[in-house]
Amino acid sequence: MSDGAEPTSYPVTPRNRVKRSHERGQYDRATVYAVLDAGMLCHVAYVIDGQPYCTPTIHWREGDRLYWHGSSASRMLRHEKKGAPVCVTVSHLDGLVLARSGFNHSANYRSAMCFGTAAIVDDPEEKMRALAAVTDRFWPDRAATLRPIDEQEVKATTVIGMTIEEASVKIRAKGVGDDDLDDATFPVWAGVIPVSTVIGPLQPSPILAPGITVPDNLRHYAKGRTLDEALLETQAIYEAGPPLSGN
Repeated sequence: MSDGAEPTSYPVTPRNRVKRSHERGQYDRATVYAVLDAGMLCHVAYVIDGQPYCTPTIHWREGDRLYWHGSSASRMLRHEKKGAPVCVTVSHLDGLVLARSGFNHSANYRSAMCFGTAAIVDDPEEKMRALAAVTDRFWPDRAATLRPIDEQEVKATTVIGMTIEEASVKIRAKGVGDDDLDDATFPVWAGVIPVSTVIGPLQPSPILAPGITVPDNLRHYAKGRTLDEALLETQAIYEAGPPLSGN
Protein backbone atom coordinates (compact mmCIF):
# COMPACT_ATOMS: atom_id res chain seq x y z
CA MET A 1 0.00 0.00 0.00
CA SER A 2 1.41 3.37 -0.99
CA ASP A 3 1.63 6.25 1.51
CA GLY A 4 -1.73 7.91 2.04
CA ALA A 5 -3.66 5.21 0.20
CA GLU A 6 -6.80 3.74 1.71
CA PRO A 7 -6.24 0.18 3.01
CA THR A 8 -7.70 -2.40 0.65
CA SER A 9 -9.15 -4.44 3.53
CA TYR A 10 -10.66 -3.85 6.94
CA PRO A 11 -8.70 -5.16 9.93
CA VAL A 12 -9.79 -8.55 11.20
CA THR A 13 -10.70 -8.27 14.88
CA PRO A 14 -12.69 -10.30 17.42
CA ARG A 15 -15.65 -8.03 16.63
CA ASN A 16 -15.87 -8.63 12.87
CA ARG A 17 -14.16 -12.01 12.46
CA VAL A 18 -16.36 -14.65 10.80
CA LYS A 19 -16.32 -17.56 13.24
CA ARG A 20 -18.63 -20.20 11.71
CA SER A 21 -17.76 -21.35 8.18
CA HIS A 22 -14.88 -18.89 8.32
CA GLU A 23 -13.84 -19.80 4.77
CA ARG A 24 -16.87 -17.85 3.57
CA GLY A 25 -15.66 -14.65 5.22
CA GLN A 26 -14.13 -11.75 3.32
CA TYR A 27 -12.81 -8.44 4.62
CA ASP A 28 -11.69 -6.49 1.56
CA ARG A 29 -13.38 -3.14 1.00
CA ALA A 30 -14.39 -3.90 -2.58
CA THR A 31 -16.46 -6.92 -1.52
CA VAL A 32 -17.95 -5.11 1.48
CA TYR A 33 -18.93 -2.14 -0.68
CA ALA A 34 -20.43 -4.37 -3.39
CA VAL A 35 -22.78 -6.06 -0.90
CA LEU A 36 -23.76 -2.71 0.65
CA ASP A 37 -24.32 -1.02 -2.71
CA ALA A 38 -26.44 -3.84 -4.14
CA GLY A 39 -29.03 -3.29 -1.40
CA MET A 40 -31.41 -0.48 -0.55
CA LEU A 41 -32.43 -1.66 2.91
CA CYS A 42 -30.19 -2.14 5.94
CA HIS A 43 -30.79 -3.06 9.57
CA VAL A 44 -29.22 -0.91 12.28
CA ALA A 45 -28.66 -2.67 15.63
CA TYR A 46 -27.99 -0.74 18.83
CA VAL A 47 -28.60 -0.90 22.59
CA ILE A 48 -30.54 1.59 24.72
CA ASP A 49 -30.37 1.15 28.49
CA GLY A 50 -29.50 -2.53 28.13
CA GLN A 51 -32.33 -3.26 25.69
CA PRO A 52 -31.26 -4.30 22.16
CA TYR A 53 -33.12 -2.91 19.13
CA CYS A 54 -32.79 -3.46 15.39
CA THR A 55 -34.29 -0.92 12.99
CA PRO A 56 -34.70 -1.34 9.21
CA THR A 57 -34.01 1.75 7.12
CA ILE A 58 -32.78 2.92 3.70
CA HIS A 59 -29.03 3.43 3.54
CA TRP A 60 -26.49 4.82 1.09
CA ARG A 61 -22.71 4.89 0.99
CA GLU A 62 -20.18 7.66 0.34
CA GLY A 63 -16.69 6.16 0.37
CA ASP A 64 -16.30 4.48 3.75
CA ARG A 65 -19.17 6.49 5.21
CA LEU A 66 -22.67 5.06 5.58
CA TYR A 67 -25.71 7.32 5.83
CA TRP A 68 -29.33 6.71 6.71
CA HIS A 69 -32.20 8.96 7.69
CA GLY A 70 -35.56 8.92 9.42
CA SER A 71 -38.10 10.87 11.39
CA SER A 72 -36.75 13.27 14.01
CA ALA A 73 -39.08 11.51 16.48
CA SER A 74 -37.32 8.16 15.93
CA ARG A 75 -36.03 6.51 19.11
CA MET A 76 -32.99 5.24 17.23
CA LEU A 77 -32.07 8.66 15.89
CA ARG A 78 -32.57 10.40 19.25
CA HIS A 79 -30.33 7.79 20.86
CA GLU A 80 -27.60 8.34 18.27
CA LYS A 81 -27.66 12.13 18.51
CA LYS A 82 -24.32 12.38 20.31
CA GLY A 83 -22.79 9.26 18.87
CA ALA A 84 -23.44 5.60 19.65
CA PRO A 85 -21.85 2.27 18.67
CA VAL A 86 -23.98 0.45 16.12
CA CYS A 87 -23.85 -2.58 13.86
CA VAL A 88 -25.27 -2.12 10.35
CA THR A 89 -26.09 -5.20 8.26
CA VAL A 90 -27.19 -5.70 4.66
CA SER A 91 -28.24 -9.14 3.40
CA HIS A 92 -29.22 -10.68 0.06
CA LEU A 93 -30.94 -14.03 -0.43
CA ASP A 94 -29.63 -15.61 -3.67
CA GLY A 95 -30.92 -19.16 -3.56
CA LEU A 96 -32.67 -21.92 -1.63
CA VAL A 97 -30.48 -24.99 -1.22
CA LEU A 98 -32.36 -28.30 -0.99
CA ALA A 99 -30.27 -31.27 0.13
CA ARG A 100 -31.13 -34.95 0.71
CA SER A 101 -31.40 -34.41 4.46
CA GLY A 102 -33.03 -31.66 6.48
CA PHE A 103 -29.73 -30.96 8.24
CA ASN A 104 -27.99 -29.99 4.99
CA HIS A 105 -30.67 -27.67 3.64
CA SER A 106 -29.25 -24.17 3.37
CA ALA A 107 -29.35 -20.90 1.45
CA ASN A 108 -27.07 -19.01 -0.89
CA TYR A 109 -26.59 -15.47 0.37
CA ARG A 110 -24.40 -12.39 0.65
CA SER A 111 -24.28 -10.47 3.92
CA ALA A 112 -22.23 -7.51 5.11
CA MET A 113 -21.77 -6.51 8.75
CA CYS A 114 -20.34 -3.06 9.50
CA PHE A 115 -19.33 -1.57 12.84
CA GLY A 116 -18.84 2.07 13.77
CA THR A 117 -20.04 5.02 15.79
CA ALA A 118 -23.18 6.60 14.37
CA ALA A 119 -24.01 10.25 15.00
CA ILE A 120 -26.49 12.82 13.73
CA VAL A 121 -25.29 15.00 10.87
CA ASP A 122 -25.61 18.47 12.40
CA ASP A 123 -23.76 20.51 9.80
CA PRO A 124 -26.54 22.26 7.79
CA GLU A 125 -24.68 22.07 4.47
CA GLU A 126 -23.85 18.39 4.82
CA LYS A 127 -27.42 17.64 5.89
CA MET A 128 -28.92 19.39 2.86
CA ARG A 129 -26.53 17.58 0.56
CA ALA A 130 -27.44 14.29 2.26
CA LEU A 131 -31.15 14.92 1.78
CA ALA A 132 -30.48 15.36 -1.94
CA ALA A 133 -28.11 12.38 -1.98
CA VAL A 134 -30.71 9.95 -0.65
CA THR A 135 -32.61 10.64 -3.88
CA ASP A 136 -29.72 10.97 -6.33
CA ARG A 137 -27.98 7.84 -5.02
CA PHE A 138 -30.84 5.71 -6.35
CA TRP A 139 -32.19 7.93 -9.14
CA PRO A 140 -29.28 9.93 -10.61
CA ASP A 141 -29.87 13.70 -10.95
CA ARG A 142 -33.50 13.42 -9.84
CA ALA A 143 -33.25 15.72 -6.80
CA ALA A 144 -32.75 18.83 -8.96
CA THR A 145 -36.00 18.11 -10.82
CA LEU A 146 -38.17 17.91 -7.70
CA ARG A 147 -40.05 20.49 -5.67
CA PRO A 148 -37.50 22.01 -3.28
CA ILE A 149 -37.60 20.58 0.21
CA ASP A 150 -39.17 23.04 2.63
CA GLU A 151 -37.99 24.07 6.09
CA GLN A 152 -40.51 21.90 7.93
CA GLU A 153 -39.44 18.82 5.97
CA VAL A 154 -35.81 19.52 6.84
CA LYS A 155 -36.69 19.81 10.55
CA ALA A 156 -38.75 16.61 10.44
CA THR A 157 -35.89 14.56 8.97
CA THR A 158 -32.74 13.47 10.77
CA VAL A 159 -29.66 12.20 8.92
CA ILE A 160 -27.21 9.80 10.54
CA GLY A 161 -23.63 9.24 9.38
CA MET A 162 -21.17 6.52 10.33
CA THR A 163 -17.61 5.84 9.26
CA ILE A 164 -17.12 2.10 8.81
CA GLU A 165 -14.43 1.13 11.32
CA GLU A 166 -14.60 -2.65 10.90
CA ALA A 167 -16.55 -4.82 8.49
CA SER A 168 -16.85 -8.33 7.13
CA VAL A 169 -18.80 -10.10 4.41
CA LYS A 170 -20.02 -13.69 4.48
CA ILE A 171 -21.01 -15.35 1.21
CA ARG A 172 -22.37 -18.76 0.28
CA ALA A 173 -22.61 -19.21 -3.48
CA LYS A 174 -22.51 -22.88 -4.36
CA GLY A 175 -24.66 -25.91 -4.96
CA VAL A 176 -25.78 -28.63 -2.63
CA GLY A 177 -23.13 -31.19 -3.57
CA ASP A 178 -20.25 -29.71 -1.56
CA ASP A 179 -22.22 -29.84 1.68
CA ASP A 180 -24.31 -32.97 1.17
CA LEU A 181 -22.76 -36.11 2.62
CA ASP A 182 -25.70 -38.35 1.68
CA ASP A 183 -25.63 -40.93 -1.07
CA ALA A 184 -26.37 -39.21 -4.39
CA THR A 185 -28.65 -42.12 -5.29
CA PHE A 186 -31.10 -41.36 -2.46
CA PRO A 187 -34.49 -40.98 -4.25
CA VAL A 188 -35.31 -37.32 -3.54
CA TRP A 189 -34.73 -34.18 -5.60
CA ALA A 190 -31.83 -32.00 -4.50
CA GLY A 191 -30.52 -28.75 -5.91
CA VAL A 192 -30.74 -24.97 -5.76
CA ILE A 193 -33.75 -22.72 -6.39
CA PRO A 194 -32.29 -19.34 -7.48
CA VAL A 195 -33.82 -16.25 -5.88
CA SER A 196 -33.58 -12.61 -7.00
CA THR A 197 -35.52 -9.37 -6.73
CA VAL A 198 -36.75 -8.48 -10.21
CA ILE A 199 -38.07 -5.05 -11.23
CA GLY A 200 -41.65 -5.03 -12.50
CA PRO A 201 -43.45 -2.64 -14.87
CA LEU A 202 -43.65 1.01 -13.84
CA GLN A 203 -46.93 2.09 -12.23
CA PRO A 204 -47.50 5.79 -13.08
CA SER A 205 -49.26 8.07 -10.62
CA PRO A 206 -52.95 8.41 -11.56
CA ILE A 207 -52.70 12.21 -11.36
CA LEU A 208 -49.72 12.77 -13.69
CA ALA A 209 -50.11 15.95 -15.71
CA PRO A 210 -50.49 15.47 -19.48
CA GLY A 211 -47.19 15.20 -21.31
CA ILE A 212 -45.15 13.93 -18.35
CA THR A 213 -43.00 11.05 -19.57
CA VAL A 214 -40.65 8.63 -17.86
CA PRO A 215 -37.31 10.44 -17.27
CA ASP A 216 -34.00 9.07 -18.42
CA ASN A 217 -32.75 8.67 -14.84
CA LEU A 218 -35.19 5.74 -14.42
CA ARG A 219 -33.67 3.77 -17.30
CA HIS A 220 -31.74 1.60 -14.83
CA TYR A 221 -35.03 0.27 -13.44
CA ALA A 222 -36.29 -1.39 -16.60
CA LYS A 223 -38.80 -4.22 -16.28
CA GLY A 224 -37.12 -7.60 -15.92
CA ARG A 225 -33.80 -6.34 -14.56
CA THR A 226 -32.63 -7.32 -11.10
CA LEU A 227 -32.55 -4.71 -8.38
CA ASP A 228 -28.89 -5.59 -7.74
CA GLU A 229 -27.95 -4.54 -11.26
CA ALA A 230 -29.82 -1.26 -11.07
CA LEU A 231 -28.44 -0.26 -7.67
CA LEU A 232 -24.83 -1.07 -8.57
CA GLU A 233 -25.17 1.05 -11.72
CA THR A 234 -26.64 4.03 -9.91
CA GLN A 235 -23.99 3.76 -7.17
CA ALA A 236 -21.26 4.00 -9.84
CA ILE A 237 -22.89 7.16 -11.22
CA TYR A 238 -23.24 8.58 -7.71
CA GLU A 239 -19.60 7.92 -6.89
CA ALA A 240 -18.53 9.73 -10.05
CA GLY A 241 -20.20 12.92 -8.75
CA PRO A 242 -19.04 15.33 -6.03
CA PRO A 243 -18.42 13.81 -2.57
CA LEU A 244 -21.01 14.27 0.15
CA SER A 245 -18.55 14.74 2.99
CA GLY A 246 -14.86 15.25 3.51
CA ASN A 247 -14.86 12.76 6.39
